Amino acid sequence: MARAALTTDGVVDVALRAIDEKGPAALTLSAVADRAGVATPSLYKHVRNLAELRDLMSARIMNEIADQVGEAVLGRSADEAIRALMVAWRHYALHHPHRYSALVQTPEPHTAEAGARLINIMLATFRAYGMADSAAIHAARCLRAAVHGFAVLETEGAFGLPEKLDESYDLLIHMMITGLRAPR
Repeated sequence: MARAALTTDGVVDVALRAIDEKGPAALTLSAVADRAGVATPSLYKHVRNLAELRDLMSARIMNEIADQVGEAVLGRSADEAIRALMVAWRHYALHHPHRYSALVQTPEPHTAEAGARLINIMLATFRAYGMADSAAIHAARCLRAAVHGFAVLETEGAFGLPEKLDESYDLLIHMMITGLRAPR
């Protein structure tokens, strides 16, 4: 990347490629600068520090997840939408395991808008179950915990028993849908 072409988005692109190849632990400003073909101080025109770069990367990753989930649920409702949402989220994590593990899970200013997009998609799917307000927020937390927990365990190879993971995930989807249908 030529020095004149370096932008904040370009720095994020380079950083994402770096973690895709080597994992989030290998991410340093020096490594990003080397990949971009610039000296490390040149990055400070675009990001204040490594923490800000991680936040910007997280916003990009969260937007990618929201894009895939949003596309998956489009035109679907209720059980079909929940299944599509959960499958799309897991698919992202499995196909981008290093990006997914680099995602900063705490709300940060850069990720707030992207996180709100994903939450709003979930909240919209819950309307088919008559959920709104705090009931929908609780359901969103449960769904996020279920999908995220499964995805993290799967991408880290933590499921060692021989049963097929797709069958376990189908059961998780069934459990979530059954729970959403249950009277409260």
